[in-house]
Amino acid sequence: MTMNERKMIDLEQGWEFMQKGITKLKNILEGLPEPQFSSEDYMMLYTTIYNMCTQKPPHDYSQQLYDKYREAFEDYITSMVLPSLREKHDEFMLRELVKRWTNHKVMVRWLSRFFHYLDRYFIARRSLSPLNEVGLTCFRNLVYLELNGKVRDAVISLIDQEREGEQIDRALLKNILDIFVEIGMGQMDYYENDFEDAMLKDTAAYYSRKASNWILEDSCPDYMLKAEECLKREKERVSHYLHSSSEPKLLEKVQNELLSVYGNQLLEKEHSGCHALLRDDKVNDLSRMFRLFSKIPRGLEPVSSIFKQDSFGSMLQHVTGEGTALVKQAEDAASNKKEPDSVGLQVFVRKVIELHDKYLAYVSDCFQNHTLFHKALKEAFEIFCNKGVSGSSSAELLATFCDNILKKGGSEKLSDEAIEETLEKVVKVLAYISDKDLFAEFYRKKLARRLLFDKSANDDHERSILTKLKQQCGGQFTSKMEGMVTDLTLARENQTSFEEYLGNNANANPGIDLTVTVLTTGFWPSYKSFDLNLPVEMVKCVEVFREFYQTKTKHRKITWIYSLGTCNLIGKFEPKTMELIVTTYQASALLLFNTADRLSYSEIMAQLNLTDDDVVRLLHSLSCAKYKILIKDPNTKTISPTDSFEFNTKFTDKMRRIKIPLPPVDEKKKVIEDVDKDRRYAIDASIVRIMKSRKTLCHQPLVMECVAQLGRMFKPDIKAIKKRIEDLISRDYLERDKDNPNLFRYLA
Repeated sequence: MTMNERKMIDLEQGWEFMQKGITKLKNILEGLPEPQFSSEDYMMLYTTIYNMCTQKPPHDYSQQLYDKYREAFEDYITSMVLPSLREKHDEFMLRELVKRWTNHKVMVRWLSRFFHYLDRYFIARRSLSPLNEVGLTCFRNLVYLELNGKVRDAVISLIDQEREGEQIDRALLKNILDIFVEIGMGQMDYYENDFEDAMLKDTAAYYSRKASNWILEDSCPDYMLKAEECLKREKERVSHYLHSSSEPKLLEKVQNELLSVYGNQLLEKEHSGCHALLRDDKVNDLSRMFRLFSKIPRGLEPVSSIFKQDSFGSMLQHVTGEGTALVKQAEDAASNKKEPDSVGLQVFVRKVIELHDKYLAYVSDCFQNHTLFHKALKEAFEIFCNKGVSGSSSAELLATFCDNILKKGGSEKLSDEAIEETLEKVVKVLAYISDKDLFAEFYRKKLARRLLFDKSANDDHERSILTKLKQQCGGQFTSKMEGMVTDLTLARENQTSFEEYLGNNANANPGIDLTVTVLTTGFWPSYKSFDLNLPVEMVKCVEVFREFYQTKTKHRKITWIYSLGTCNLIGKFEPKTMELIVTTYQASALLLFNTADRLSYSEIMAQLNLTDDDVVRLLHSLSCAKYKILIKDPNTKTISPTDSFEFNTKFTDKMRRIKIPLPPVDEKKKVIEDVDKDRRYAIDASIVRIMKSRKTLCHQPLVMECVAQLGRMFKPDIKAIKKRIEDLISRDYLERDKDNPNLFRYLA
């Protein structure tokens, strides 16, 4: 039939028909015996609505049907849903709510289909809420708003039961919390305001109660185990039933109550805190501590500062204790023997290295190389490593330690790998020492002795540590030392060509075996030269070598340093002839006795042309020490200017070949003087560099920049910088401002 002939449906009659369908749907939802909807039933209901909405006005009932749609829900909720919920409590109420919500969504879906035509045309034109939303809003306004407080309390109570170890129905909680989310229709406001806020408050209160007991009863490791377990459980809770957006807020609450509130108390526990864990090498507990505290904002600061004060304090006390004991031994030995006990000092350095190894392992294994802990380690070691021991600075001790490892027959008997590893560690410790320039100077002096007296055990190790030092301190630091090592290689080649020269020139015969080591002045420490009157036998040698060297280069000047030479002499004694290994100085003194039986102190001094100090050391080594090659008159243990000496023809020893040591001069004073001089130059250069780029600068920033520039090699003394500024003003590099004496100007 055509549109006009269609039978008009009035509102009462049409709605009565719709009401039957809605009742059938309610019965199905309530579980009453009711046949399912067939497609004809569905089509009839759909068409009825369609027809009632497409009749000509005033019979277009769209608005009335829209209102009746809402009323259908309100009526059902008021008559059936709310009474069934109000009579139930706790978990039973929650189950009922989940069931009612599920049914409600089914009802919304079906009714929205029946009333579909309204959604498509009427609502779109009038900008009204879609049917789906109207249906959900009914539930929200009537059911949710009345019950959400009770529901929330029931859920929180179940969560707390679960925290106490009881089994709960997690699926039920998940379904309930989904209601809080879905009621928001895309917004999280209902979940957050009506459930989450209270749940977080309850969580804080719950863990606050727990923590206040645990902190009294448990050791720090046990407490941390519990805390870690709680955090793990709360994370699981989120994955089982809370909304994922709750995770960070929840963990933050738990961390705050368990860790932030009791952090310091926990870390400072007397027998089990950070302090004790470090002392007893509890690596797992320390790692757990780091894991827990690294999650809290600024949480690592107390751990780090305890690590620094407490643990390092205790550790450093511990090591300082051992170190001090060693120092004391060394100092006692020094007062008894008049020289420091070098073995004690070496052990001390070894202990510092071991200590550093231990803590570096903590920083990397327990504290995941976190910068805060590297900083703590650095600060603690800087305090400790710059103290010095028994009158020796750490810079000197470290250089001596290297010397012992690198020289032949040093006290450290190590494999190649162990040597490499130890050198690596020494360079790490050097990083904490503020006087790196002092280390460099001591190291260079010792390196020179190793190289010149053939004491170096292995060229590769010598080069290897220079590479490590270069990486740590820069090329300038090692350039002279690298030059020294290269010099020796060149010197060996030079010696070979000298021997060839002698072979080819029959008339060039030095008369004795001669080995000359030619060095480049700039690389090596400064040595005294031109001080000795050579014996005739040796003058010839020097001349022959000079002629040879002229053939190689005309532009270089040779300066002889006799204080570094050695000689092998044949001593003809009555019991037997022996070979004596002596220094050039000692040899020159002994050769005087070939032409004289007896010589006075002053005669020896005049003939050799040496200073008092040198002559005393020399004669002492030959007449008062282990081997008495000369007889001294009077026979006392000290040398004085009135003594006289004669050759000891009766001298003998069970060995055929003996080495007569000349006691080394204590170079410490000279090293320190040299370094001080170099520092003055360095400060001058730094001030001029800064002023040249700035042109004018006030006193304070100039000093600060100077300290910053030089800090890599040494900590410049503020007084010294002031002195150098004055000196540069007097030398017209800078001038003071006429109006402001604190302001300096650069004079080009």
